[in-house]
Amino acid sequence: MTDQTPFVTPVLRFRRLHPAAIVPSYQTEHAAGLDLHTTIEAPHRLDPGDIHLFPCGFAMAIPAGWEAQVRPRSGLATRQGISMPNAPGTIDADYRGEVMVPLINLGRGSFTVEPGMRIAQMVIAPVARVRIEEVESLEDTTRGDGGFGSTGH
Repeated sequence: MTDQTPFVTPVLRFRRLHPAAIVPSYQTEHAAGLDLHTTIEAPHRLDPGDIHLFPCGFAMAIPAGWEAQVRPRSGLATRQGISMPNAPGTIDADYRGEVMVPLINLGRGSFTVEPGMRIAQMVIAPVARVRIEEVESLEDTTRGDGGFGSTGH
């Protein structure tokens, strides 16, 4: 086996909706996520607790059987407290509208999002679809119906 991806590489079709839209790109050879940039026209201040939806200026066609997972940028999250209220966000293969990113300021101070700023990352991942089967009972496990924190960690 080589160090190449062991499956067919999907093609992500990109449609520019705004002249300032930046094509999503990987910043390093082994990066998992494509950087997403905002196309806002002017700086936008996020005060602590604020949530705002930022446009990316493009639509895309994700191949059937794949999804886009939109995630916070780790640097913005750790240094500024900027995250996403729905992290990770999912974009389905049949969505054709503009890619938008909701950001939330979980930090203690205000943060300004600048035009063209990298605001999130997008991972393209395969989707497993299941067949639903209704049953009268489920097999027992050691954990059983233990919920959050039930394993002691």
